[in-house]
Amino acid sequence: MRTLQDGLWHWQAPHPQWESGAPWGPEVSSYAIDDGRRLLFFDPIAPPSELEALAADRETAIVLTCPWHERDSRGLVERLGLPVYTPLPDSAEYLIEKWGLTAEQVGDGSPDVAWLVTEGVGEARPYTAGDNLEVGVEVFPGQKPNDTVLWVESHGAVVAGDTLVDFGSGLEINPRWLSEEMTREQVVEGLRPLLDLPVEHMLATHGVPFDRAALEQALS
Repeated sequence: MRTLQDGLWHWQAPHPQWESGAPWGPEVSSYAIDDGRRLLFFDPIAPPSELEALAADRETAIVLTCPWHERDSRGLVERLGLPVYTPLPDSAEYLIEKWGLTAEQVGDGSPDVAWLVTEGVGEARPYTAGDNLEVGVEVFPGQKPNDTVLWVESHGAVVAGDTLVDFGSGLEINPRWLSEEMTREQVVEGLRPLLDLPVEHMLATHGVPFDRAALEQALS
């Protein structure tokens, strides 16, 4: 774990579901932000023990950029009883329409965070693009309805899931999932308002921390 500034930490850990040939590397990034009263974990994997200890003295929550970035959230919830802010997972109807799957194949929909939103483990606090969360996070649209980009004003930080990534070519808009329904130009349009904000840190969960210049380049 390293400190990027007071109250802002970054760490990496191997993703247990990584497979050889995946476009992203075996290690993924997580972040935590503390404002002295509230501690937020973003897409946490293998959270450091020091931060878990700090959570006891803070109003602590988990914030997921997308539901499939749940990573080690369930363990944190079970140990510390934290609420989880998350976009809702893909519904069965979405998966059938988007990918041409059958009802038998999709069942009740995506299994992402099912333990949270359907099985009653922990407290789910769903959000969508355009929301301003009471934990000091503003939500911007990403390349899917439930893949978001987050603005944390207290630390001048942008946190991105799978919309802004580094797969080895520097920070960029993820080219893998772009489609006719969501073009690169549409993603840029939705994120351009970030450039009017005092961004200091661009925090990629696939990749490492970048600066404002990298965000400007990615959105150019």
